[in-house]
Amino acid sequence: MTTTDRIEQIRTPPAMRCHADDTVLVALRDIAAGETVEAGDGEIAARSPIRSGHKIALRDHAPGDPVIRYGERIGLASAPISRGDHVHSHNLKTALLGEVAYGDFAGAQEAGDAQPLGTWLGYRRADGRYATRNEIWLIPTVGCVAPMCEMLAREAEMRHADAIAAGRIDGIVGFGHPHGCSQLGDDLSGTRDALAALCDNPNAGGVVLIGLGCESNQLDAMVGRVPERSRGKLRVMRAQDPGDEYDRANDLINGLVRELSGLEREEAPASALAVGLKCGGSDALSGVTANPLLGRFSDRVAASGGRLVLTEIPEIFGAEASLFARSVSGEVHDKAASLLNRFKRYFLEQGQPVSENPSPGNIEGGITTLEEKSLGAVQKGGKAPLVDVIDYGGTAEEPGMTLLEAPGNDAVSSTALAAAGATMILFTTGRGTPLGFPVPTVKIASNSTLAANKAGWIDFDAGRMLSEPGEDVDADFADELLAIASGRKTASERSGQRVISIWKRGVTL
Repeated sequence: MTTTDRIEQIRTPPAMRCHADDTVLVALRDIAAGETVEAGDGEIAARSPIRSGHKIALRDHAPGDPVIRYGERIGLASAPISRGDHVHSHNLKTALLGEVAYGDFAGAQEAGDAQPLGTWLGYRRADGRYATRNEIWLIPTVGCVAPMCEMLAREAEMRHADAIAAGRIDGIVGFGHPHGCSQLGDDLSGTRDALAALCDNPNAGGVVLIGLGCESNQLDAMVGRVPERSRGKLRVMRAQDPGDEYDRANDLINGLVRELSGLEREEAPASALAVGLKCGGSDALSGVTANPLLGRFSDRVAASGGRLVLTEIPEIFGAEASLFARSVSGEVHDKAASLLNRFKRYFLEQGQPVSENPSPGNIEGGITTLEEKSLGAVQKGGKAPLVDVIDYGGTAEEPGMTLLEAPGNDAVSSTALAAAGATMILFTTGRGTPLGFPVPTVKIASNSTLAANKAGWIDFDAGRMLSEPGEDVDADFADELLAIASGRKTASERSGQRVISIWKRGVTL
């Protein structure tokens, strides 16, 4: 079946109900004013044009009535809504306020019955972890030497093109950033912790850590934050030291190429997978196709004993109950509740409402409130048990799902996922983006139109869920992800679109 065929099939039915309790339908294609669609309890006529991804009222709502999608409240009617009306920001508002008392831990849930995954081919590191890539990363301690790192990496990739083409190493990448100086206290510590954790990622077989010499983020302190298990792969230099800094850096890179070239992939268990979960540029189908697809894969990772990392804390607001219910202990439940309330204070202390989301692109795609966005977003984690909660710059060590402190921004949260140890990031999108991050970033389109229009960005079309048997799509998705873990390049790897971004939270001197 071609992508065009799938797009044609998506045009029928014209709308769907996500849950039996919902009071709205979601349009799967543009619906004209007066057009009738099946509503489960008869037909309903659209009272105005409804764009694809937007909502149609299934019943009348008075102002203040809850509007239900995914079986949960996504906000309150802010104006009278009649059956068949377009439901969006003109008549629906958030119900989110500030901090919440989340109640007591209700007890651990029973494990699901997801099928474990098969094996894959990875690089086994000396500490026993497995990597999906065998790369050399150049990381600056400070923005002053960031362009130098990026230029050195580009030139080294060309110089060692034969080794890369032959698969002796997978790549040489420089990750620039503007931070590391003129920072104070916790803000500086956050930058240092994130960079040190990136150095620990198994996909970096070797790291050239380049400092300037006079920055706040001093090299010795930075190396001291890198876990002991990864210090042996570090090569360190200060640009301000005597001698030609380019010659010194190239000598370090060349030495790492020689050291890493003999490593070969070997069969790895699914328990060795470490997967970051991310969504960016969501649309109204993200919570119907792409995020549930990730959720079912996440369940299989958890059933295999692998690690999952979930972040984007503001995009959990309004959907906490389903996530917290999967806590394995009262301690984990309380840490998760504390993290969400702490993040809400982060907004409120800056004079911003906790509901300052969705983005313009989300709204254009049909998402109205943060509750609606969050209820779609948390589905990425499936029903995997919540086993730990870690701060920004921390590392996920436990099998199951770890909740990581980081904002929703694509680059910041994806960098945090890589720093937490993810060796692959699954990134769902309804709007599309070419950007990738330190580890293989798999772009999953929520709709087939995006997959067809941006084939150079997208790795998997989850829009197929609307027109093909779900078990077939699930099986294809798992096969594709294991192939990428085993070396198949993602779209962003092929195009060289890989960056990092640090979460800066303090004043700049």
